[in-house]
Amino acid sequence: MSDLIWDRRPELRKPVMVCAFKGWNDAGEAASAALSFIRGSFDAEDVAEIDPEEYYDFTAVRPTVRLTEGRTREMDWPENKFSVAQVAGAEGDLVMLQGVEPSLRWRRFTDSVINTARELDVRMVITLGALLADVPHTRPVAITGIASERSLVDRLGFQHTSYEGPTGIVGVLHSTFAKAGIRCASLWASGPHYVAAAPNPKVALALVRAFEGIAGVVVDAGELESAADDYERQVSAAVASDPEVKAFVERLETAMDEVAPDTPDEQDLPSADTIARDFQRFLRQRGPES
Repeated sequence: MSDLIWDRRPELRKPVMVCAFKGWNDAGEAASAALSFIRGSFDAEDVAEIDPEEYYDFTAVRPTVRLTEGRTREMDWPENKFSVAQVAGAEGDLVMLQGVEPSLRWRRFTDSVINTARELDVRMVITLGALLADVPHTRPVAITGIASERSLVDRLGFQHTSYEGPTGIVGVLHSTFAKAGIRCASLWASGPHYVAAAPNPKVALALVRAFEGIAGVVVDAGELESAADDYERQVSAAVASDPEVKAFVERLETAMDEVAPDTPDEQDLPSADTIARDFQRFLRQRGPES
């Protein structure tokens, strides 16, 4: 019996799959928020889900109960859902997997994801993750990336990660896709560890923008940009009210500025060809009425 439950099998054009999971990989719920925003931007439709029965310790990841119409009790189980969106004007369509990091049987879980990617003829997989770090909320969000092709990270200008240590389902999926010969990239964003608010829209926005560059699609993120601006203003106001926290943030700012000066090197700037290509992609997606 397959763990994958299909509602329908869609027909897609050279799709890119993007994945994000709540849990260890999702500091500030930024990765989940980024994928939720992408799904909403393209009016994605659910097409399949992975049966949670074999993958969770329900004493650790508990189902929840809610009332509908004030009377009927409904159970919500941990979900891992595949949704799809056709992106007019882009090179290909999108497949999105959003869920909760499993507790058990990760190899079997990744096999289900890989089989789904192959069935939908996915040409590339992008995983999203977020972590807490000693970074100030006032500076641009740093994106680190690894890819099955080193040239992919170099071309997009992401920092190469040298991390060694424990990993989550995002890391396992990336490694498994690479070994299976499926082109893949993993994007990680760093968020300030001293901010407890979730989701973090500024980190989510950085992941959305990094995703755009790899997937070759344009996301209308105006709403998320406004939320990111509001987030930074609110956190700055809270920090300013506590002299000890303010001094700590100022030390983080000084340390970051010393490592990464405000003025970028000319070689880090996108070329005119890159800007023109991205603008043409934007116009194609907007259609002739724009």
